[in-house]
Amino acid sequence: MENYCPECGKELVWNNGHYFCESCEKAYVKQAFCNVCGAELEKLRACGAVNYFCNSCNELKSKSSASYVFEEQKTVSE
Repeated sequence: MENYCPECGKELVWNNGHYFCESCEKAYVKQAFCNVCGAELEKLRACGAVNYFCNSCNELKSKSSASYVFEEQKTVSE
């Protein structure tokens, strides 16, 4: 699955634990949302598999049934 920048539409690259748009010079995190209720999903990883859990619906969701949104990664200022 290819991932595209929500600002300019160019393909994002995976870089040090986040997605990065070389054109916009912005880092993004990929958030998954429930396709039924719209709540943010909790990511579950086990034995190399990735699934999601919806706390609102109280159901396990597959990654293919989730809706994804790229949100700009916030930097922590000290």
